Amino acid sequence: MANPIVARSLDEIQFWSRIMKEHALFLSLGFTYEHQQLIDEANQFITLFERIEERLARFTVNSDLRQVQAFNTEVYQAAAAIWSYKRKVLGLTLRCEIRGSNNYPLLVDHISREAAYFANRLKELNEGKLAPTQDAIIEENVFFLKIMADHAKFIGHLLDPSERKLVEQAREFSHDFDQLVFQAIDLDSMRPQSETEPILSQFLDQNKVSVASLRDFKKTARELIEACRIKSNIHPLLADHTFREAERFLEIIDLFESSLERT
Repeated sequence: MANPIVARSLDEIQFWSRIMKEHALFLSLGFTYEHQQLIDEANQFITLFERIEERLARFTVNSDLRQVQAFNTEVYQAAAAIWSYKRKVLGLTLRCEIRGSNNYPLLVDHISREAAYFANRLKELNEGKLAPTQDAIIEENVFFLKIMADHAKFIGHLLDPSERKLVEQAREFSHDFDQLVFQAIDLDSMRPQSETEPILSQFLDQNKVSVASLRDFKKTARELIEACRIKSNIHPLLADHTFREAERFLEIIDLFESSLERT
């Protein structure tokens, strides 16, 4: 019988290693020729996470737990390293030591938060923490709602201004998710009293509706971008990247809902 820690570890690594690899690619594309050292570092991370993906293919859900835990530790170190790189880029950008880059500070902060999340998930799994707790439900929703709000802002800024209808839709999603973030933060500040099944269930239901709507918007935008039917600076891979993250959030909401039903 498959060990649930092994299965979850492999799933997290499969999803987030690809995300980390793509982050490095997006950063490299956002720099100018003056930032060759940073581009070279980004390319090293692309290679690093490609190797992790290759090694991941050797594991199955029936793999030895200790071997998977050792792999988790190695991947954790890679996630921590790319987090450090991203924070360095953010610092250079905010101090105006990088100029002319298309990597917005919020974007760099955004992708560093995801690296920290990935590293923390691996650490938790190696500590045997699998089942979500009620406090984790609120904390993870704060994290992912902020990610979704950021995505809406990035889409709005990267669309050509002449795409007025899509830009307006992106702004509406940005506002909607900002409100959901504030609502989640309020719920977080009310813990532990707010950690009741009815409140958390309603919280998840509301978020699920909004995330599904944003996911569908991203899917449509991805298809239009891939077909060159709209004007934007959005790389087709970036469009697919944000779509996959919305799908991931919906999967996590489903896991949380199932855990509440069992309590």
